[in-house]
Amino acid sequence: MPAAADLPLTGRRAEQRLRDVVGADPASTALFFDFDGTLAPIVPDPASAAAVDGAIELLGRLAGRFRRVAVVSGRPRSFLVERVGDGVDLSGVYGLETRVSGVEEDHEDATRWRRVIDGVVAGGSRLPSGVLVESKGLSLTVHYREAPEAEADVLAWADEVARATGLEVRAAKRSAELHPPLAVDKGTSVLAFSEGCSTVAYLGDDLGDLPAFAALDELAARGVTTCKVAIASDELHDDVADAADLVLDGPHAVLAALEPLA
Repeated sequence: MPAAADLPLTGRRAEQRLRDVVGADPASTALFFDFDGTLAPIVPDPASAAAVDGAIELLGRLAGRFRRVAVVSGRPRSFLVERVGDGVDLSGVYGLETRVSGVEEDHEDATRWRRVIDGVVAGGSRLPSGVLVESKGLSLTVHYREAPEAEADVLAWADEVARATGLEVRAAKRSAELHPPLAVDKGTSVLAFSEGCSTVAYLGDDLGDLPAFAALDELAARGVTTCKVAIASDELHDDVADAADLVLDGPHAVLAALEPLA
């Protein structure tokens, strides 16, 4: 069991600590947010996910004060554009699609994988009932949240697809993800977006956020002030909580922590 001093701060103390870290010099600070589970509650139907009331308006106001505010997500850029709006930078599909200062770009090596992903989605009909295949254009996610008994079948199917296509399997919350075999993830996005910043905070809740936490560790080794924030839920993985400096109690706690800085 870790010593008490090694456990992440929680509750109001965590909210205050986040404000203390990122509020010291907003002009040189970057704030990065996952979407699902961080700005939006986890819901059974991924297509219906929406940020909690006030979250998007808060991001816009924060973007007016901080050097960079960005949503870094596994969701496609098109999904994020519809829900986040203008004024906030975006990294979609784990960095394969971006929008920076209003300019949209795709990873130069990713486009050829769209056809592969389309073929895999079309072949997902043989998965067990209750399993949802979500195409993200440049990657896909197979959700078994509503059919937990199908986990072994989903993971076996994903491994089989990966061997046949060259895609890579990545672990995620109650799901399996298939990605092009490119050295791009939330960590590479955070490093690229953090250039010139003296303070960087990342808020996330899923295994896919661990590379972003690792990127903050790399930045800290360079002398950057960092803050790794896990967002609690019934599905928060122990590895994510253990890697964090702070734990906030859901998307509404994210708003409560940062609203005074906007």
